[in-house]
Amino acid sequence: MPAALDDSARCPCSSGARFGECCGPIIAGLPAPTAERLMRSRFTAFATGDTAHLLRSWHPSTRPAVLDLHQTTRWLWLEIVSTAGGGPFDTEGTVSFVAAYRDESGRGELRERSRFVREGRDWLYLDGDVG
Repeated sequence: MPAALDDSARCPCSSGARFGECCGPIIAGLPAPTAERLMRSRFTAFATGDTAHLLRSWHPSTRPAVLDLHQTTRWLWLEIVSTAGGGPFDTEGTVSFVAAYRDESGRGELRERSRFVREGRDWLYLDGDVG
């Protein structure tokens, strides 16, 4: 079950905004206006264990049937490195990011260039290149 966040709490996505003004509405089902905002909400979903949002925001052509999150991984912060496309009038976009985590092995960083597509009003995560 996902960890509940109060709307006044600082959003886990490192935007500096409050959860209720940042990722909260997107996780609750409102469409993300940009690929970056969807990326931030997906990071927040990883941080809080919200597999339902992760699966819902994943493109059906690449979405796994089941998503098991590592319960020992704690996501610490997100840095958006760059974006290309992914704006309100685009149908494709990429978001490059660094996400810091801690697990049983210690601290680490995930670096990924994620691809997103927009179908109708919804941005969806397509896939990513880790590296």
